[in-house]
Formats: sequence, structure tokens, C-alpha cells
Amino acid sequence: MSLASGTKLGPYEIQAPLGSGGMGEVYRAHDTRLDRSVAIKILPGHLSENPDARQRFDREARTISCLNHPNICTLHDVGHQNGTDFLVMEYLEGETLADRLRKGPLPTDQVVRYGAEICDGLEKAHRSGVVHRDLKPGNIMLTKSGAKLMDFGLAKPSVASTSAASGLSATLTTPAGSHPLTAQGTVVGTFQYMSPEQVEGKEADARSDIFAFGAVLYEMITGKRAFEGKTAASAMAAVLEREPLPICALQPAAPPALDRLVKTCLAKDPDDRWQTAHDLKLQLKQIAEGSSQAGAIALPPRSRRRSSALAWAVATILGVITIAASVIAYQADHAQQPLLRLSITPPDKTQFNLSGDTSGPAMISPDGKYVVFSAGAGGHLQLYLRSLDSVAAQPLAGTEGGMFPFWSPDSHSIGFFTPDKLKRIDIGGGTPIDLCDSQLGRGGSWSQNGEIIAALAFTGGISRVPASGGTPVQVTTVDNQKYTSNRWPWFLPDGKHFLYLAVNHNLPAGPETAIFIASLDGNENRLLFHSLSNAVFASGYLLYQRDNALVAQAFDPSSQKFIGDPQVLGDSVQFDQALWRGNLSASNNGMLVYASGDAAGAQTLTWYDRHGKPLRAVGERGGFSELDLSPDDKKLAVTDFNTASAGIWIYDLNTGLKSRLSFSGGVQRSPVWSPDGSRVAHSSDQMSRISVKQVGGGTPEQQLLAESSTVYASVSSWSSDGRYLLYSQGNGLQLELWVLPLTGNRKPFRYYPGEASWGVFSPDVHWVAYSSLETGRPEIFVAPFPWTGTKWQVSNGGGAFPRWRADGKELYYYNFNGIEAAEVEAKGSSFQVGESKLLFAFPLKGLTRDYDVSRDGQRFIAITPTEGTSQPLTLVQNWPAELQRR
Repeated sequence: MSLASGTKLGPYEIQAPLGSGGMGEVYRAHDTRLDRSVAIKILPGHLSENPDARQRFDREARTISCLNHPNICTLHDVGHQNGTDFLVMEYLEGETLADRLRKGPLPTDQVVRYGAEICDGLEKAHRSGVVHRDLKPGNIMLTKSGAKLMDFGLAKPSVASTSAASGLSATLTTPAGSHPLTAQGTVVGTFQYMSPEQVEGKEADARSDIFAFGAVLYEMITGKRAFEGKTAASAMAAVLEREPLPICALQPAAPPALDRLVKTCLAKDPDDRWQTAHDLKLQLKQIAEGSSQAGAIALPPRSRRRSSALAWAVATILGVITIAASVIAYQADHAQQPLLRLSITPPDKTQFNLSGDTSGPAMISPDGKYVVFSAGAGGHLQLYLRSLDSVAAQPLAGTEGGMFPFWSPDSHSIGFFTPDKLKRIDIGGGTPIDLCDSQLGRGGSWSQNGEIIAALAFTGGISRVPASGGTPVQVTTVDNQKYTSNRWPWFLPDGKHFLYLAVNHNLPAGPETAIFIASLDGNENRLLFHSLSNAVFASGYLLYQRDNALVAQAFDPSSQKFIGDPQVLGDSVQFDQALWRGNLSASNNGMLVYASGDAAGAQTLTWYDRHGKPLRAVGERGGFSELDLSPDDKKLAVTDFNTASAGIWIYDLNTGLKSRLSFSGGVQRSPVWSPDGSRVAHSSDQMSRISVKQVGGGTPEQQLLAESSTVYASVSSWSSDGRYLLYSQGNGLQLELWVLPLTGNRKPFRYYPGEASWGVFSPDVHWVAYSSLETGRPEIFVAPFPWTGTKWQVSNGGGAFPRWRADGKELYYYNFNGIEAAEVEAKGSSFQVGESKLLFAFPLKGLTRDYDVSRDGQRFIAITPTEGTSQPLTLVQNWPAELQRR
């Protein structure tokens, strides 16, 4: 039942509901006798006649009554009135740990402080012979005075004599003739926090609470549950069979001692866990105080496995000796090298081309003697080589348009990408050699074993190819549920393992973006830590960017584990946010080169004529994606990434003024104008819905379609008769082309039977132009609307993002080098494709619909990468000395 405000239970007057669960409803009430606020928990009416529920409710009252402790919610009173049983408890102001965790992980100092307080409360319960059995974030309240344990509804007397002090275990008793609420072999608790013995229906003791505490502590540190599952069965299987990701992989800055403490809590065997909450509390206090003992955390007592413990200790000592020897050797090798910072300027009359989709970031050779980078002027770009014993850089012949260079391990050759090839060139001279095909590649790395690993496409996995050239073999496959691209591979010293970054273009700053470590044979592939930038291994450290700062963290590539805490090297390293890449590289001998300045990747909205001549810019620089011209060419709708959440803005192309389309919150993308120019359809709510909004009016946003199981990648076209929307849906790159009718039953139907995307209606709505991978690479096709099975291929050599001229006589698309135009003509049920020609070269990102064309086909507006920079590169000699002297 629900109690109305003003209802009285004895001297307690109900004021407002606070929450409810399966075993009780909780209300805020006023104690009229003592003039104070209290919390009242009642047994719901549908359970009041259930003997088991009544027994559980009574048990909670008896349990709390014997647990008077600052970190346990206090019981003031119990009562029964008109068939209603109720508990009167301390009213706690604050928030549950579950509510706090919705905002993300807690800072380490709060984790340790709250953790010690939770342990203090558990210690009191365990010493009183009580096992909580349902410890979870929702049963922990964070108040101004500290953490407090709540909801002992599943608590039971402890049967583990080692967990309770002598003479105290009988404080909680069970009435004669009664039986435990949970019968032998029955599972109770919350699946993600239950111990393995609870999952198996075995007897729970204090060490079961310690397992649950470890799961809670893991979530406090990482913001993620230790054991996940979409169903109860899968969650329980995770508890029984799987180990959670190491904390250091999710939060590299977390103290290693805390990582080890949690691992011990989460041991599958109760004998391998901490045996008492008291021991846990002491360890947490040591970590908080920063004592030397926290770094060498003691193992819990184990009556068995003494030989294992001895072996572990010996291995630890040998590991420390090995690391120390490596550090000493490194320091000896670099003792005579001073810490120096130098500048490298671009070649005369050129600018660096260091950021963006077609850039060539500076890369220093493994021996620290050379730097290669892209530079140019007037749109003519190529790779340059700068020897550090020379004052001038020299162009590398045959590398025009070269992108993302990387070095051979002997520093004699350079690998690089063009829009359609992976190539190599010897620095001593000669013609570049084609190694394999590529489509806007995203980085490579070259091992001592003569193997190259590369992201051969901007969307796809990592492949291996012989350094002499050959057929690529895929090593990693993109998980299309979470990611759209694997990129920026970097070999570790053994030549068998490598790092790479996995990203999601639909959620550019998504929480899943992470550095992975994988093996060349494809047998290993695991998440190492979450990051929005690539990682480089050099001189015993991983270098990566976090919160706009360059971070170095000692890393053992043999054990694949971090050593110590991350240290900030500087805050001026440029971050290319469009590519998830820090603009830096490092040699094997302590040299570092980077571009400094603000985050890279800023763009402009620019008008061009039909020959590619820039006409004028629209608005200010920023980060943009999908754009769409209004039917009268007077307004522009564009996705704007200049705020924390992508939103759609409308530009008046005559005045240059802009206004936001909607303030409904969440990510909004892929705007498309209605044929009368009064509304804009778009994806919304993290791309899970399709909505429409009136332009320039106060009309609320209208939801057109929503299915929680589907991700809508884009809305791409609104038919000129106003009756249909075309949109792509799917996960990652596995997209399908669908039609949403805007009249009648409005039931969506699939247009094309295969994988396809970015469909656009012809002006007369008789045809659809779309992009498909059916030939093995993106190509443009045209087919009748509705679908009949007949289609015509328009592009030959790659194509994406088609656009029609207003009269339907010309079709435009991006061929990954520039804007191409094809003459087309429809004759009845037949379609003819005429001559195609490149109008002008242009470095579009090639990922989204980043251009549009005026009705007459004479002008194009496009998202344009910013020009290069003349700002010098920074070269640092012996950068590890900066860390060692701190």
C-alpha cells in the first residue's frame, strides 16, 4: 500500500515517499514527540500476510537493533498499527552510493575514505554475528558524516566462527521452531554483487560480504561493475567464471595497492580472500596515509598454498630486481645526455600539415637521427625528411599526398599512406614501393621481424602485411556493437604484441574508447585502459594524453602491466580531436618530438565554386559534421561538435547568424530539411531516435521513431513530396537503408536488401542514390523507388555521400580524393549513367555527409580542414630525465 502525506503511525506523521523496493516502502516522517525527521519503512500490504516476508522484516528489526554504530543506519523504534508493520530509522540526508556512481567513478581519496567507513560498519556487524548478504551501492548511503550501511533485510546469523568474536555470535538469535528465510540451496542477494558461494546456494559468511565489498569498491574506483550480465544467468556466470578487467586498465592512476586489495576481495575461493573486515579497514587506512606498507600490501592468511605464497614472493623480488636493473642500465646509458628542448621550423615557404584526415604528423626515427613530416603550400603537400645534424629538411620524391608516416626499426625506410595505398620508401633515395591497397589508412607500425601492422582503412580493424608487400591478413576485427574503427597501432619491443586505439565515430568522446593490447597471431586482444588518444611505448613508458595533458606511465611490456602512477610531462602537446591522436612521437633513445598548441582538428564551413576555388567562409572555426542546405539555398543545417554534446545549428547564409535548432539534450546529428524548408529531421538522443523540429519557432520537438534495440546512424533524405524519410540504421558499420513513411500507418520498411547507407531521393522521388560495399569497397548505385531489384553502378573506384542536382541531370559524390560529378538521365524505367569527371580535389573526412551542392550545381559548401601551421615542432632530448628528477 502507499501512505498519503499526513497519515499517522503512532507518533510519526508521514510526509513524503523516499523510495520502495521488493521488501519495503520507505517514507520521510516527522517524529512529533522528539520533533525530528525520521525514515519509516513499512512492509507492503501484498507481503504482510506472507510469513517469510514477515520473518525477513522482523529479522531486519532485530538485526539493526543490535548494531549501534556510526556507519550503520540507526533503528529508533518498531511498531504495528492497523495491520501495518513498520520500522522507524535514522533519517539520512545525502545520496546512495548507487546515485553517486551514475555520475562516474569517485576520486581515490573518497574511495579509500568511504571504503574504510564501510569496513568499519561491516566489522561491527560481523563481530555481532551478522552477515549482511546484500551489500551493494544502493544499500550504502553517503552523508556528511560518512558512509552508512542500510537494509539488513537479507542479513542472517553468521555460521563462521572465525568471523565473529567469541561470546558475541549469539547476539542475534532465531526464534525456536523457525527456519532461515532462504532455504538450503536458494540464491539470495543482488546478482552482480553476490559471492560465488551465494550464487551456488551455499552458506554465506563474513567473507561473502567481503567479496561484495570488493565488487562495490571496484565500481567506486572504475565507475563500472566488476561483473556484468544482461540476464541473471549471465551475471551469475560472470561471478562464477570470469575475472573483471584489472583496475589499472580502466583507471591507470589508481594506486596499485588498491588494485591488489580489490583482487584479493574478489577471489573465487573464500579462503583466498581477506578474512576479516578489520584487516581490510587497516589496509585502506594505510593506503590513505600513504605508508610504505600500502605499496607492498600483505597477503591474507592462508592455511593452504604456503608454497604458492613463497613462489609469489620470490617472483616479486626477482621482478623488482629486473626492473631496477633496467632502470639503472637506462640511466647509465643516458647519464651524459642533458635534457634539451629545441625547435624545428617548416621548410622555407611551406607550412606543416600535422593534423586532420590527410595529414602527416611528425615522426622521429627509432635511432633519434631523423624526423619525417608532411608540409607544403597551396594545397600541394608531400613528405619531408629532416636530419637532426642538418639545418634544412629535404622533400622525399614520390611522396606527394603522403599521410601518417612511420619508421622501419633500422631507421632506413619510411612507411606511409596515400588515399588508396600503403607504401614504403628508403630514405637514401629511390621510388616508393606499393605494399598493398588502403582506403584512408589510420597509422602503421614496423617490427624487427619484417612485419608491418596497419589500419588500412579509416573504418576497420588492424591488418598485418610483409614489409616487402603482399596480401594483408586481418589481425583485429572491429566490434560493431561498441566501435567503428581500430587505429594507430604501435609495436611493443617483442615484435609480437602491439597497442591500438578502438573508437566509435557515432560517439566521438564515448566512454568505451580505449587502448587495447593484442598479439600478432590474433590469439590475444584485451582492453588495457580507457583513453581518447593513441598510446606510444618508448624508454619504458607509455605516453598518452589525458585531459589535455601528456602523461607518461612506466609500463612493463613483458607482463603487460603498469608500474607506479602516471606522471604529467606537459600540457602543451597538440591533440587532434578529429582523429583521436596526440601529435607526438618518440625514439628508442630518449628523443621526443611533438606539435604544441591548442587542440587540432578545427574546421571551417566554406563555399567553393565548381572548380574548387574558395569563395567565402561561413561562421567561425570549430568542429562540424553532417550538413544540409535548405531547398532555397538560403540556410544551412549542420551538426556542431563545439559543445560537450553534439547539437544541430541553423546558419542564415545571407547574414551569417546562427541559432540552435533544439535544446532537448543528448547527441543530435544528421540534419535533413523538409521540402518546404520549415522543418529539420534528425537523429536524437544518442542517435537512438528520429525526431523533427520546426525551424525558428517554439513548437516542441516531435519524435518520429524510436526503437531501443537499434542505433540510427543517420537521417539522409526527405522526399520532395514530403511523404518519406530515408535513414540508415544498424550497429557500427553494419548499416541498412530504411524508409520511414510520414503518412498512413507510418510503419518503417527496409529499402535495400543488403548493407547500404546515405541514401538520397531523386528530385522526382522515382530513384534513390546510395552507397554500398557490395563490390568490396564503397561505390555509388542508383535504383528505382520503391525497390525492384534493378540497379545501376555510378562510381567506379570508390564513392560515398551522393547528392542530386535539382533537375536530376547530374549526380555528385565523394570519390575519396575529391568531388566527382556524373551525368545521369532517367528514361521511363531505365536509367543511364554518362560521363563522370572529377570537379576538384578536396580533403573531406570521408566519414559523414560533409558537403552539399546548390540547386544549380555551380557552388559547393563543405566542412574544410584548417590550413597548416608555421608553428615550430618541439624536439626534446632525454625526456625521461624530466620524470627522474621529480
